[in-house]
Amino acid sequence: MDNAAKARQSSPLRFTVHALAGSSAVLAAAYLGVRLRVNFSTTGFLDLLIVVLVAMMSGFWEATITSVVALTCLNYFFVPPLFTFYVADPQNWVALITFESTALLVSRLSIQREKQARTAILERRRMEKLYELSRRTLLMNPQQSPGSQIVAQIRDVVQVDAVALFDGARARLDMAGADSSDLEALARETYLKDRNVDHADLMTWQRVLRPGTSSIGAIVLRGTHLSPLLADSIASLTAIALERARAFEKQSHAEAARQSEKLRTAVLDALAHAFKTPLTAIRTASSGLLEAGHLGPTQENLVTLIDEESDKLTVLSTRLLQTARLEASETNLRKETVLIPQLIDEILARHSDQLGGRPTQVSIANQRCATYGDRELLGTAIMQFIDNAAKYSTPGSPIAIAVDDRDGEILISVHNEGSQVRPEDRERIFERFYRSPGSNHRAPGTGLGLSITKEAAEVHRGRAWVNSEEGQGTTFFLSLPRSERRLT
Repeated sequence: MDNAAKARQSSPLRFTVHALAGSSAVLAAAYLGVRLRVNFSTTGFLDLLIVVLVAMMSGFWEATITSVVALTCLNYFFVPPLFTFYVADPQNWVALITFESTALLVSRLSIQREKQARTAILERRRMEKLYELSRRTLLMNPQQSPGSQIVAQIRDVVQVDAVALFDGARARLDMAGADSSDLEALARETYLKDRNVDHADLMTWQRVLRPGTSSIGAIVLRGTHLSPLLADSIASLTAIALERARAFEKQSHAEAARQSEKLRTAVLDALAHAFKTPLTAIRTASSGLLEAGHLGPTQENLVTLIDEESDKLTVLSTRLLQTARLEASETNLRKETVLIPQLIDEILARHSDQLGGRPTQVSIANQRCATYGDRELLGTAIMQFIDNAAKYSTPGSPIAIAVDDRDGEILISVHNEGSQVRPEDRERIFERFYRSPGSNHRAPGTGLGLSITKEAAEVHRGRAWVNSEEGQGTTFFLSLPRSERRLT
């Protein structure tokens, strides 16, 4: 039942006028019946028609009063003995009771039918508004803020008095409508408490936005014609629109990042090749001077320093080339069966000087576990984990290396004590050139090593990640498929 119907039925003056009008119509019918000398049945059907019309135009209680007046008139004017309220024949009692019951039943059915028709009309209008709202959200401008567009469309289409939308991902609040300032706090509160609230007396509806299982924001609506079902539908459409806008934004950023990575890969490749030629000449010259001899102590120290730093630049150039080729998917893997325990022993023997005197603890579950891939690239990936552990661990603390062979994969872990990776950095440290805040003061580096490890793992159909907790140290993991056959 709409607000107009409620106002019509709740007004005492309107109720009285309609009841008097129905009663007057019944009295007029009785007067005509007496003058025209019609029988009980004819007048009864006429009264029944009047009762039904009153029920349709006014309400059930007005029709009830009209039916009681009709029953009284029929008894007084048309049931023997006439002009008395006494009923001599029991059959006439049955007729009067039947008339009253029929009048009340028909009135009730008429009222229910009117309510159903009114409800159907309201639902159709709501569906039309929701359809128009969904159509407009699909046509939103992706270059503009989705929140401001959504609240404007809800205000225009649904015609609410005020609306406030809080986008949890962007921490942004958008409002539309008059006197919507108090809705700002309600929108934030709804999102934080993650609970829907209805204030029918204030005509305010609070809804959490959930495109899936988790909430992404909240919306608060204020309007006289709103209902819980309509508020739920608007909230669902708003959640879908926000999620769609967020997906479009991610797609745009991903495409921009891809283009940026493509350009950066080309630049790195060119720089690495450009560095290789002069570095080779510098290293050859410095090594030649050392071999030739006849150098003073100071001169020999300087040439040795040049030789050592040239080696570092050569390693850096090699890493740049590896990174560029991995990013460009140009790496031709020299695949072979690689015994992981044997590879780790070779790495520790070859690079023992980089451990800074830290002891190593190696635990291998299966000495025959192997994978199929590029031995040099896998060695670089594992060595980067060990080198990283040596740089950021507490001096003198052990470096624990473990190899587990289970569930069709080989899991290699390198654990060190002392350092901790912040939760927000555990994904980013595998990005090229990224270094955690403060790491520059702990150890030198370029931010390339872990990115090479991640790319190496992915080209071998594996993955790399890190776990780090305060007081428990940091553990880097490298997962590789366990297979002695060629990867397809």
